[in-house]
Amino acid sequence: MNKRTIVLGASPNPSRYAYMAVERLHRAGHEVYPVGIREGMIGEISIDTGKPLLSDIDTISLYLGPDKQKKWYPYILSVQPHRLLFNPGTENPELQALADQHGIATQEACTLVLLQTDQY
Repeated sequence: MNKRTIVLGASPNPSRYAYMAVERLHRAGHEVYPVGIREGMIGEISIDTGKPLLSDIDTISLYLGPDKQKKWYPYILSVQPHRLLFNPGTENPELQALADQHGIATQEACTLVLLQTDQY
């Protein structure tokens, strides 16, 4: 099942987990939208440095630390994903509470592990 996914905190650096997540999501057949602060490519997919207006998003997978998330709150809530996935190191009780108030499910898990174990 294709789960349209935004990877927030995407990086053009191949050694970063966000880069690997975009690659593996794409390889697994998911429609993936990398959004980050640096321009670049992940394979053939361009990183969007803005706040793209997207709809029908299943998951936003976070790769931004809590200290960098606050300016993204309005964007995350406006996209209204079904799920907000907090990868290790991105856990944020304030954002989790906001998501809950807006009917967005939250999960603390690693995107890469979920993909590897067929739980994505």
